[in-house]
Amino acid sequence: MVVQAMKQETFTDIEYSFRKKKTKREEFLEIMDEIIPWDEWVGVIALCYPKGKRGRPPMGIEKMLRMYLLQIWFNLSDPATEDAIYDSYAMRKFTGIDFMTEAVPDETTLCKFRHLLEENGLNKLFFDAINRVMVETGHMMKGGTIVDATIINAPSSTKNAEKARDPEMHQTKKGKEWRFGMKCHIGVDAGSGLVHTMTVTAANEHDITQAANLLREDDEVVYGDSGYLGVQKRPEIANNAHFSKIDFRINRRPRSLPKVSDKATDWERYIENRKSSVRCKVEHVFRIIKCQFGYKKTVYRGLMKNENRLYAMFACANLYALAIAGRKLSTT
Repeated sequence: MVVQAMKQETFTDIEYSFRKKKTKREEFLEIMDEIIPWDEWVGVIALCYPKGKRGRPPMGIEKMLRMYLLQIWFNLSDPATEDAIYDSYAMRKFTGIDFMTEAVPDETTLCKFRHLLEENGLNKLFFDAINRVMVETGHMMKGGTIVDATIINAPSSTKNAEKARDPEMHQTKKGKEWRFGMKCHIGVDAGSGLVHTMTVTAANEHDITQAANLLREDDEVVYGDSGYLGVQKRPEIANNAHFSKIDFRINRRPRSLPKVSDKATDWERYIENRKSSVRCKVEHVFRIIKCQFGYKKTVYRGLMKNENRLYAMFACANLYALAIAGRKLSTT
């Protein structure tokens, strides 16, 4: 973490120090502040960040990164992020902004910083770097993968400048309900439940079409729900020397299981329940993204911008999952 200069305590800091209870938001921010590798992420951004040789000096990289992370964790717009720092003591403390000596970066500055991350693909670099360290430290065990997908809704309104919905999103029917948006496909480590691979498509893309892109070269077993039945027959898997040898443990549909008498042991359902007990780990990641971070609907138009946001969210979700499990991301 970048060492910041010691600042004199304000009356607000002294007043808040006498509280009897910390809010859940403050506890969450303290966890993330401790586990995120700030030095590494700031170093990656510094390679693309403007040097400010002419004109007004640019804002500090770590300060802008902290504002951006607040935006994706609490699902805020650019103006709402700026306002939240003025309103919330916990957010202001997390960013390290002192109103007496410095100004809060405005919404335009935050928007330009987000575009910088998108144009240079830096969020994917964060995601890959976190996973590489997790493998080196033994937090992510290779050998097995859980594949799954979830639909992220998108605004279906045509009340915009183009008078049309997002052309890169699509509608699909799930159960008896029509959904419009995109689909996020993830590959999760079967041992730790941490995300190692992610792809994004339109919502009408079938789950099975992205299965090969979610597998690792050293996977020996793959778990999935009934949407992945027959995945081993796909040409990209059947014609691959390694993928064709993987043991695909895909859940069968309940209606396809044979019926047994009340006194007999239903071994078929027992096997399916054992598969589900492993496969459920993938749902924990989606819970963090949708419930903890509130990402239930797309914020931007187009798949690329939303994919860039998801890479940052899954990198943070992996770190948060480590933190709540009582583990730390450290090579020492």
